[in-house]
Amino acid sequence: MRKRMIAVLAAAGLAAAACAAEQSGGTASGAASGVTGTSIKIGGVLTKTSASGYSTKDAEIGAKARFERANAAGGVHGRKIEFVGAEDDTQDAAKGDAAAKKLVQKDGVFALVPVHAPNFGGAAFLEQQGVPWFGWATGPQWCGTTTGFGYNGCLAPKAGAGSQTWWGRQMADLLGGAQGKKVWVQTSDSSGSKYGGKTISQSFEAAGFTLVGVDSSLPAAAPPPDWLPHVNKIMATKPDVVVSVIAGTKFNAGLYAGLKKAGYQGVLTDATSYDANILKDPAQAQAFEGVIAAPMFEPFESTAPEIEQLRKDVEAVAPGTQLTQHLAIGYWAADIFLKVADQAGKDLTREKFLSVANGTFSYENAGFGRIAYPKDHDEPNGCGALVKISGGAFQVAKNMKCFDNVPLKP
Repeated sequence: MRKRMIAVLAAAGLAAAACAAEQSGGTASGAASGVTGTSIKIGGVLTKTSASGYSTKDAEIGAKARFERANAAGGVHGRKIEFVGAEDDTQDAAKGDAAAKKLVQKDGVFALVPVHAPNFGGAAFLEQQGVPWFGWATGPQWCGTTTGFGYNGCLAPKAGAGSQTWWGRQMADLLGGAQGKKVWVQTSDSSGSKYGGKTISQSFEAAGFTLVGVDSSLPAAAPPPDWLPHVNKIMATKPDVVVSVIAGTKFNAGLYAGLKKAGYQGVLTDATSYDANILKDPAQAQAFEGVIAAPMFEPFESTAPEIEQLRKDVEAVAPGTQLTQHLAIGYWAADIFLKVADQAGKDLTREKFLSVANGTFSYENAGFGRIAYPKDHDEPNGCGALVKISGGAFQVAKNMKCFDNVPLKP
């Protein structure tokens, strides 16, 4: 009788475990975490708020828009995307690590999409756990992994690996050549910004510009109380182009306003100013007038069918939403994730997903260019566009184009 009772209790325990597993996104048969017969659970990590005012919160709308279109078409091999939204890391690496652990260990997600946070701290945990993550690979924590997939590759390659030339070459084409033109690169003292300054300065050198300075003295946490010392340092070199590698509208607005006040007449360019929100404030709009933004996707003003589809997808989930760069990054990160998931097939596990992604995966799309893994775990995809802010509006200066990378110098 006692043996029978033990057997009954054991069976009940197994049934309870199976039920708990299904509720957490898995099954008792050993299916991947976050995957059921009808769903794939996904969550993200963004910098929604920060002391500098920098925010990537719109990436959540972009990812949701792409996932909802996939769901409307039947999902991925019959599984709908269950998007639980994105956590806020407040541009703090420790909070990003905690957010990644919460999503995986508590919420039971299959993958993190989108991850769009300059100081993301969850990379080591996700790599150790074998959890895929997709987003904007702006820092070295993305590079050399097997689980981190930048929608435009690795933007912080190691010395000797391929480094992008597109920004410098697109700018040279826009200006009618780089011969005799000088460039200054301004970064903050964050690791991602400084590394970006290294790669981007070499991009402009590869295009034929003369590099007259790379400065990383700006604090990363908040804009300086006095811009004059930084402006004077730049003006002393008389550059034709000033490249800002700084995450934050307040930073760039202060830098550009200071340079214009000092009489700077050259080109100002950065990777983050393609954002309609900056034009809503008159003082900011004046500071950004004439700036050349460098998005790593085809601009919203483009007539490409892929961009028209993006607009329709966003309008379907968030009518009236202003399209922003961060939104596009979330959208294209989700798009690439879906492409890999589709190729991984119906029997989906993280192991199979990563095997497919890190096999000979390649994908071209006029919306973001091209991507190839595992190659682009170690180098950027080499694609980008230029958009000019003129009269309080954006104008396509150079449509997206892809260029060959060059080895990054030590």
